[in-house]
Formats: sequence, structure tokens, C-alpha cells
Amino acid sequence: MDDRKQKVLLAIVHDYIATAEPVGSRTIAKKYKLGVSPATIRNEMSDLEEQGYIEQPYTSAGRIPSERGYRYYVDFLMRKQELSREEEELIRREYRAKVRDVGQVIHRTGLLLSQLTHYTAMVLTPRIGISILKHVQIVYMHQSQAMVIAVMDNGAVQHRMIEIPESITALDMETISRVLNAKLQGLTMKSIKLNLIKEIYSELARHKHILDLVMELIQDSLTLEVEDKIYLGGVFNMLNQPEFHNVEKIKTMLSIMEQEKLLCDILEGRVEDEGVTVRIGGEIDQWDMKECSMITAPYTVRGRKMGSLGVLGPTRMEYAKVVSVVDYMTKYLSQTLERMIRGKRK
Repeated sequence: MDDRKQKVLLAIVHDYIATAEPVGSRTIAKKYKLGVSPATIRNEMSDLEEQGYIEQPYTSAGRIPSERGYRYYVDFLMRKQELSREEEELIRREYRAKVRDVGQVIHRTGLLLSQLTHYTAMVLTPRIGISILKHVQIVYMHQSQAMVIAVMDNGAVQHRMIEIPESITALDMETISRVLNAKLQGLTMKSIKLNLIKEIYSELARHKHILDLVMELIQDSLTLEVEDKIYLGGVFNMLNQPEFHNVEKIKTMLSIMEQEKLLCDILEGRVEDEGVTVRIGGEIDQWDMKECSMITAPYTVRGRKMGSLGVLGPTRMEYAKVVSVVDYMTKYLSQTLERMIRGKRK
């Protein structure tokens, strides 16, 4: 695409995002000062339409970007729109205020995403499955009972009451905890080999009964599969968009937002997805969402993917602004969760 066609396409995208009205050649000539006549712009628009970058929604109307046009804009023409100092400070302030509770952090992330973008925000909660053991501790409760506590690297904490013989002492439990931490810290279930288990049982042979119960909790904790949960924020932001004023479209969008499994699958994306991903219309691979776009990114702790966050809006969304917000908040959420988890290990 030559430079002039790019400028015309960019003008159409910007104007349609701002007004939700089809764009004509006179509007482009008047507002965007491209240095050419409306007739020349009409010729360029005709070429762009023929190439599939813009389309005419109805007879005698101006033009609007097509999916292909939006994709070209996002890939080649869009300039990232930096967050204002006020927006960055709002994000930092909200995370500082809610740093002690993962659930609150996820909740605030959704609210902030919807507040800053004016679209619907989605946050996939942290995954607990395929965890790494960070610490195990047996805590003496009273003569016949103790509590086993297992802490995972993602901050998840599992605990269980176990029966203990009267002969066992608090010092014995401290010894068991020390041996287990020395042998198993930093391992996943898959990396705990049979030889290592035999080694542990050999070293703690006289505490086999307790060891059986502790190892059972560790195994359960490391292989725990928790269903993905999704938080939605600003649901009505989507319904306030001009594209969704039609009653049937509103019903369709509400139906989609009730399908948690579907949204989780879409938000999760492909395994190889890294950084911010923009999916436009049919790229979401859901017919009911062909008039929507979704911008998503995974958040991580120590380089490991924990979940995803995203923004759902019309294909006529402010891509430059939303990409910046998602990128900034993903990084800040990752840092916040890492600080929280680090604090739990102390």
C-alpha cells in the first residue's frame, strides 16, 4: 500500500473510531488535510474498497474499515498511545491499596481495565495447577493432631489436619519439615522421582505414618487442578456502544458474557501467545463475536504464565489506547503478584 492510501485508510479508521459514522471523502479532505482534493481521495477510497480494506455499510453512505483494514492499521499504521501520568498514578495507587489479597487485586484489575478503556474487561484468575513446591511445614497443634501446610510458588496455600502418635514431639515435626524442604523445595510433581521419594522414606523411616499423610498433601497440592475463573468488569460498557443498541445484539452479547467457559478459552488464547495479542472480528473464531475485537495479554510470576487479562470491545475500538492500557496493567499486575507471593514466603 502506497503512502497516500495509508494516510486515507488511517483517516477513515481514526474518524470512524471517534464518531461511529461512515466516513466520506469530503470529511477526510476537510478534517485531515492530506493535501489532495476530495476527488483524489474518492479514487483512493475506491481502490481501498476494491482491495478489501474498507467497505460501504449501505448505499449512499461513506466508508468504514473492514476487518482487513483494522488488521492493517494495527499491524502497520497504529502508534502506541502512552498512558497519561494521571492514569499511571491511578493504577499504582489502586494496586498499592489492595496488595494483600489476590482476589481483591484481580477484582481491582478488572475495574481499572474497564474504567480506563470504557469497554468490558476480563481477567482470568491465577492458575494453581502444575505448581512448584516452595515450602512445607508441620505445625504441632496438640497431643494427637498437627497441621500440614504446603505453600506453592504461585502463592496458593494448602493445609490439612492429621492425626499424630502421642510419642511424636514438636522437634520431630521440625525435623520432618526440614528434610522435606531440603529434598523437595523448587520441584514440580513431575520432577519428583521415585529414587528421591525412597531417599526421603529411608531418612525418615521411623515417621512413616506421618510421612504418608504429608506426602499425600504435597501430591494433592502439586497436581491440584482448579477450574479457570473469569472476572468481568464494565459489562454495560459494551452494551453502551452504538453497534449494540439493537435488541437482538444485546441479547447475543449478554448470552456470550454468561458463558464463562467460552470466555476463558478465548481469553486463554494459544499456548505460544506472548505479550499483547489483538484479535479482530472473525479472528476470535466465534460467529456471535464477529463484530467484536479482543485485546489480551498473559500475566506472569517469575516468568511463568499465571493467567490472562483482556478487553472486549467493538471492532471500532480505540486499539492504540487499549493496547497501551493492557500492556501496562499486565506488567504491573505481574509485579504486584510477585511481591505478594514473595511476601508470603518470608
